[in-house]
Amino acid sequence: MSLYAIRPLMDLNVVVRKPSLAILMYHSISDDLEPDVSPYYKTSTSPALFAQQVRWLTDEGFRSVGLDEGLQLAQQGRLRQEKVVVMTFDDGFCDFYDSAFPVLKAHGYTATVFLPTAFIGQSRQSFKGRGCLTWQEVRELRAQGIQFGSHTVNHPVLYESPWANIREQLSFSRRKLEQELGETITSFAYPYAFPQQDRQFTDAFKKLLREEGYRHCLTTMIGRVQASDDSFCLKRLPVNNCDDKSLLLAKVNGAYDWFAYPQGWFKSARHYLGRAVRREADLLPAAQTL
Repeated sequence: MSLYAIRPLMDLNVVVRKPSLAILMYHSISDDLEPDVSPYYKTSTSPALFAQQVRWLTDEGFRSVGLDEGLQLAQQGRLRQEKVVVMTFDDGFCDFYDSAFPVLKAHGYTATVFLPTAFIGQSRQSFKGRGCLTWQEVRELRAQGIQFGSHTVNHPVLYESPWANIREQLSFSRRKLEQELGETITSFAYPYAFPQQDRQFTDAFKKLLREEGYRHCLTTMIGRVQASDDSFCLKRLPVNNCDDKSLLLAKVNGAYDWFAYPQGWFKSARHYLGRAVRREADLLPAAQTL
């Protein structure tokens, strides 16, 4: 759809190209091919392919900027004149240090890495079976211009957590990052699927982010960021080992934004179906007593 329908329509100006900010979402830069995982849910990109992806972006005239600068360019309406991309990496895996950072540095690129702080230690710890960064590596990377944000303490499903626990995840992770880096932390990446279909939850969550001192929240919602978008509900473009040159460039140029609609419809349908099932379960005990 992105390559064979949307992109040709954009080339013909049938679909209008809106000036938007592409925020790429990576996880692991490793040779784990995830053979049992469907392409949509894969989170690994091989080091060789990652190097090609950065080169493709560079050859197309994109430059990498930090999250704050990218959002500022969007708000100032300067994305028509500049081709920029924001690189983000979730989960704090040590393969960022070993495989991603050397490529980024060679091309003059930067990135923001979101850390689940319980898995970042003075010695190597692991998360999801992968080694994570140490605090020494985090400080080395920060000295080289890499930025860091919170990804909670231990990566729970926030949507299923009590509000007191959610506040602790936001507060403790931010304080730990500030303690280790000696600077203010203002960005957060939501772990797992962002529940945009539940307006009551997302409104309360955004309020809590503000109270805890955050200015941005990046989500798993698909798409690029426009000037008017809510800074606590920022879309990203997932990238993995299935992204060849055509698909990656289609994503950063807007031909993948359409996927936000079926993603939203699916989440809404699942949400309302779940509510109906829970309502029926609540009614069942009462019906059995009649």
